[in-house]
Amino acid sequence: MTWLPDVESLRLLVLVADRGSLTAAAVQAGTTQPAASKRMSALERRLGVRLLDRSRRGTALTAAGELVTGWAQRVLDELDVLVEGVEVLRQEGPAQLRIAASLTVAEHLLPAWLGELRRSEPELRVGLQVMNSARVCDLVRDAAVELGFIESPGRLSGLRSREVGRDRLVLAVAPAHPWARRRRPVDAAELARTPLISREVGSGTRETAEQAVAMHGEHLVRPLLELGSSTAIRSAALAGGGPALLSELVVAADIAARTLVEVPTAGIELSRTLRAVWHAGTRPAGAAAALLRHAQPGARAPVRVVRRLR
Repeated sequence: MTWLPDVESLRLLVLVADRGSLTAAAVQAGTTQPAASKRMSALERRLGVRLLDRSRRGTALTAAGELVTGWAQRVLDELDVLVEGVEVLRQEGPAQLRIAASLTVAEHLLPAWLGELRRSEPELRVGLQVMNSARVCDLVRDAAVELGFIESPGRLSGLRSREVGRDRLVLAVAPAHPWARRRRPVDAAELARTPLISREVGSGTRETAEQAVAMHGEHLVRPLLELGSSTAIRSAALAGGGPALLSELVVAADIAARTLVEVPTAGIELSRTLRAVWHAGTRPAGAAAALLRHAQPGARAPVRVVRRLR
């Protein structure tokens, strides 16, 4: 498909699901019901899929409409992440809050937290550095940043920490890989002797994998390919480069779309705690404390649930 739907049409579709009718969605979007209906009809024509059932009783999502609405919400969520992340990067002037974050946290969680913080403190300038978990910890110990966010499972000498979320590593392969069809789970010994597409030493993902097999007396063999970001590893796995251990945050959409296949594992602890860290001799205050509150697991906005209209 060479044509891509416009953002406003996707937002309107999600509003139809949220508000329960096309009329209510039009009011929320600040437009008229005829204009909203026209936009939805144009979206259906462009996609070649009927999204709405229209009758005297009102408007209801079709089965295809429910699927498309769910996909649209993911696109809009990721767009929000992009906008918030770029807003942080483009800020000028000296930073009033200096933070560092691992790649996984920076790509998938931090923009939403910073967005909440900036809504309460719109003039706040944030300086963000993105690197692997080991380097984040070094910056915090050196007082180069006030707060860090990591996924490393190791001991945190000289630091204090607080849990901000949970994650797990997924063993994933392309659909054409032989492991995509296997039913017998991969155990620690087999995982350890299999060359993987891997992050570099010092990353939280690499450290989690190493500790998972070390608990069984195993050591990971030399990686098949060593890359500096989860995005690069995902791309290599999608291209059929080999098996990879990746954050569920990174590959959830690929697993759902079957562009990557999750390989079952057995007896391997691949879950991990995502943590905020700060220097042991300090206590987060001001903007740092506010960001930490937004990053608490219970403080995040609930996941939007797409429902069938009545």
